[in-house]
Amino acid sequence: MADSTDPRRNLDVARFQRHFETMARIRAFEETALAAAKEGLVLGAIHPSIGQEAVAAGVCGNLGRADILLSNHRGHGHTLAKGADPAAMMRELLGRAGGCCGGKGGSMHIADFQVGMLGANGVVGANIPIAAGAAHAIRLKGEDHVVVCIFGDGAINRGPFLEGLNWASVFELPVLFVCEDNGFAATTRTATLSGGPGPLARAESLGVPGTEVDGNDILAVDTAAGESIARVRAGGGPRFVLARTYRLAGHTAADPGTYRPSEEVESRWKDDPLERCARLLRDAGVAAERLTRYRNSAATEAAAALEAARTAAWPDAALAFADVQDVGAPRMRAGR
Repeated sequence: MADSTDPRRNLDVARFQRHFETMARIRAFEETALAAAKEGLVLGAIHPSIGQEAVAAGVCGNLGRADILLSNHRGHGHTLAKGADPAAMMRELLGRAGGCCGGKGGSMHIADFQVGMLGANGVVGANIPIAAGAAHAIRLKGEDHVVVCIFGDGAINRGPFLEGLNWASVFELPVLFVCEDNGFAATTRTATLSGGPGPLARAESLGVPGTEVDGNDILAVDTAAGESIARVRAGGGPRFVLARTYRLAGHTAADPGTYRPSEEVESRWKDDPLERCARLLRDAGVAAERLTRYRNSAATEAAAALEAARTAAWPDAALAFADVQDVGAPRMRAGR
């Protein structure tokens, strides 16, 4: 039973319906993308975030369009939650014209500058110093936007984590770092290869204060992200959120996940963030039929996006080197 101080007693129902709708869109998009991968339609690897949708919705739901987002290789959910067009994203996965990166980036390098999504990144941890750089640019230009950088727990064991958080701390940059901790670095349990007490302690050792939340509880994520982003936006310097979650699908579309006991995965399905949000809303008086309509609408949208991508043209070969920086042959510049 919720007490008088529990925010569930005064739930902003409209806000959390939007969160549920966002999570349903992410789930439907990725389930449809996985089906497309089985057909051989997807070019390159895709990394599903099924089971982690509350982090994307809860964090990005506190951002404005002009705020900046950096993601990692598991970035479909973050990109959708920031406002990107699912139809353009699906074309991107299939390498087709009309993709949000012209069909050149695929899943791991998906971006949409129009909504402030600077890009996913196939190099683990590489988005962290990029986020610090974007935040430093905002500081130098005197703007009031903030940057959010989302990465996995595997990234904390790479050098860019230290470099990016240290830079942000020293220069008090307007950036929120979000560690989406699903317990695995690809197929290895992160805890077995991580020294010390973990991501939050490392951030705090660099002078970046933070908080830990249940990443499958949309209310907890929304609250923590909202408070942290408000402090960053007010000039409080960088912050850190550690969101504990679980990846219910394989590391990639081709990964059967046999390194995890099936009983473990089955038990974690009981913690499905969509169902937890649905219970929250039903308890607040939202009809189950309305939530079903949200999910059905998301499935219809994703199916239409795949059908449009399937029939879309391939990019014009003449555009292959557009958007590619060319500084000339090194030998020519060296005078050889």
